[in-house]
Amino acid sequence: MKNVGRARERSETRGFMKVLVDARSMRLLGATLVGIDADEVIHSLLNVQAAGVDVRTIAATVPIHPTISELIPTLLQRLKPL
Repeated sequence: MKNVGRARERSETRGFMKVLVDARSMRLLGATLVGIDADEVIHSLLNVQAAGVDVRTIAATVPIHPTISELIPTLLQRLKPL
């Protein structure tokens, strides 16, 4: 959360975001978010999961700044295999 503009603005940088993505289909399998407004951010990930879209679609978006959810595209661009 220390890389999130809104979290820094509110001095609430404790927490993290992690996602699990299927390597073949690139579909979102799950996520864990802990921190300020994580409950709001999870809705955008639920929509991605429900739509069954490739996460690269979301990774290519330009998020609103400053928001907590602005880290989602960056997070999805930095996926690493387990």
